[in-house]
Amino acid sequence: MGTPSSKPLENFPPRPDALVANGAVAPEDRPEPPRAPASTSARIEGRTLKKSNLQLDTRSRIIFYLMSGILHALSLLPDFVLYPLGVIGGFIGYCLDRRHVKIGMKNLSIAFPERSEAERRRILRRSYINLGKGGAEYIRLAGFFHLRLRDRVRYERFHYWDEVASRYPGKGMVVLSAHFGNFELMACAHAMHGYQINLIHHTQRFLAGDALLTFARERCGVEILRKHSAARAVLKALRTGDMVGVPFDQNAKRSEAVWVPFFGEPAATTSGLARMVAMSGAPVIPAFIVREKDGRHHRIEIQDEIPIQRTDDAEADVLENTARFVRVIEDMVRRYPEQFLWTHRRYRTRPRGMAPVYDDQRAKYSSSEKPPISNDFSND
Repeated sequence: MGTPSSKPLENFPPRPDALVANGAVAPEDRPEPPRAPASTSARIEGRTLKKSNLQLDTRSRIIFYLMSGILHALSLLPDFVLYPLGVIGGFIGYCLDRRHVKIGMKNLSIAFPERSEAERRRILRRSYINLGKGGAEYIRLAGFFHLRLRDRVRYERFHYWDEVASRYPGKGMVVLSAHFGNFELMACAHAMHGYQINLIHHTQRFLAGDALLTFARERCGVEILRKHSAARAVLKALRTGDMVGVPFDQNAKRSEAVWVPFFGEPAATTSGLARMVAMSGAPVIPAFIVREKDGRHHRIEIQDEIPIQRTDDAEADVLENTARFVRVIEDMVRRYPEQFLWTHRRYRTRPRGMAPVYDDQRAKYSSSEKPPISNDFSND
C-alpha cells in the first residue's frame, strides 16, 4: 500500500495471457482477449505511468492508511460474503439516507413523470443496491485480489475502437461516460486488461478518500488528470494519441456552464469538453459499463461515434455538441435507470430567472419573492 504521491508504478497488471499464473483459467478455456487499436488503446507495457501529485497532510495520510488497511482486511472475505453485504449496505443506505433519497426522487420525477411514485421508488432502491454491489467490488478493487475483477468485465464491439482509430490516425479519443453501473470499475478494468486510459478526476475535499480512489485507480494502470489542470493535459494526451475518459453527467459551475436539456429540464453542463474536442479534432465515443443480470459480471458497451457540429459559429457549436453528449447519456439512462446515480443534484445550478429544483435550495427563497420561471435554455 502506498499513497498516490509514492514511487511511480513499476509493476503493471499482467496481460490477459498471463492469468494462468494468478490461478485463472487457462487460455484455451476462454476467448482470446480483444486486440487493441493501433493508437488509442495502445498497450501500457513499457510505458511509465505518471502519478498524480496529491499532497496529504499528516492527518489525511493517517486516515488514508487506516481506510486502506480496513479495505485490505475486508477484501479477505470471499465474494459470496462480500456481495450480500453490499446488497444489505445498499438497502440500508436507501432506508436511512433521507437527504439523498429526496434528491433522487426529485430527479426521477423529472426524468419519468409518467411513472408512479412506487415505480420511481423501486428504481431508486435498485440504484442504491447497485451502489452497494459497487461498494463490495470496490473493496476488492482497493484491497487484495483486485485482478479477479478483470475477468468479470467483457467488451461489446471492441473492434469499433479499431475502426475509429483508423479514421483518425495519430489522434487520441474521448471516451464519454457517466456515473453509471459500476463506474469506478470501468477505467480500471480497461487498464487491467493492459490498455492505456486517462481519466479526468475532480479532487475531492475529503483528501484521504480522494487518495484512496487515486491509489486504487493508479495501481490498475489508470492515469489521473486532475480537473483543476485538466484542459492542457487533456489536449496534450489527445494530440499524442491517448484515450481520455470523461464522466459527463455532473452539475457544472455557472462560470463554465452551458444549459442543455437533460430529461427535458435545463441542466448546467461544462462547456469545456466541447471546446477541447473542437481544438483537438478528436472523436468522441460513448462507452458505459453495464452490470449484467447475475449482478457480478459487467460489459463495457461501446457506442457509435457522436457526430460533431463544426460551423463558423463556435458558441453555437459548443451548445449543440454539449447537448448531443448529454442526449447520449440520457438515452442510456432510459434503458437502465436502476444503474444510474440519481442522488446527485444535477439541476443545482439554474439559469438566471428559474426557480431552484431541490428543497434545500428552495429554503433560501422562502423569505423572498420567487424569481420568474423561464422556459428557455438561456446560457446567461
